[in-house]
Amino acid sequence: MADYIERFAEELFLAEENLKPIEPLTSRDGSLTIEDAYKIQLKNVERKIKKGWRIKGKKIGITSLAVQRMLNVNQPDFGYLFDTMYVEDGGVIKLDTLIQPRVEGEIAFVMEKDLKGPGVTEADVLRATAFVVPSIEIVDSRIKDWKIKIQDTIADNASSGLFLLGGKKTLVDNLDFRCLGMILERNGDVVVSGAGAASLGNPVKAVAWLANKLSEFGEYLRAGEIVLSGALAQLVVPKKGDFFRVTIQKLGSVSVRFE
Repeated sequence: MADYIERFAEELFLAEENLKPIEPLTSRDGSLTIEDAYKIQLKNVERKIKKGWRIKGKKIGITSLAVQRMLNVNQPDFGYLFDTMYVEDGGVIKLDTLIQPRVEGEIAFVMEKDLKGPGVTEADVLRATAFVVPSIEIVDSRIKDWKIKIQDTIADNASSGLFLLGGKKTLVDNLDFRCLGMILERNGDVVVSGAGAASLGNPVKAVAWLANKLSEFGEYLRAGEIVLSGALAQLVVPKKGDFFRVTIQKLGSVSVRFE
């Protein structure tokens, strides 16, 4: 195992605890691979579990073509969702508990059955899903100024922060996920809009990718887990006093306030 894995994991863990970002890992070691970045991520997942955090699900990142081009990659990534990251719909988030947050709208899948790769198809995802809900993800980065390459964000648990889920549960039958429109409002004004197709062409495809990718690590999606399937539009920087609402066609809405 590369000698930087333990060291970088420790740095990221302390950065999250102390709310002090660190220099990009890739700027300090150009040999850092995607495989090693996932090992760093897993070190901190294990550390958090030992501290009593509970895994609630997974999140998929880098699902849009624009972000993939920006990071010069042709694949998404994933991270873990913990109970400590969950905020109730309509909740309040204190800005000073995060480092450099960004707000995005997503579709969250809640699994009814275990989903194990490899070979998972979109049809398998739909059969294994209990329901979907609108979601707000607040991503954050422990890497200074968001100067990330894919290895940096993977090591940093896919730049995860907090997440909220809307209360309306919608069954997946007869939904064309590609065409579901999304608007993100800040203080009543629409600031970005998008659609399901922004996430790998179809959020269902993104979840299938995740199930298959997890199999490479001997992991799988468990019944009851939440999957954030990727941003449907660009990210928005929150300011103190901002109220955000994400509304997704047919799925309802979810909101959060920053203080």
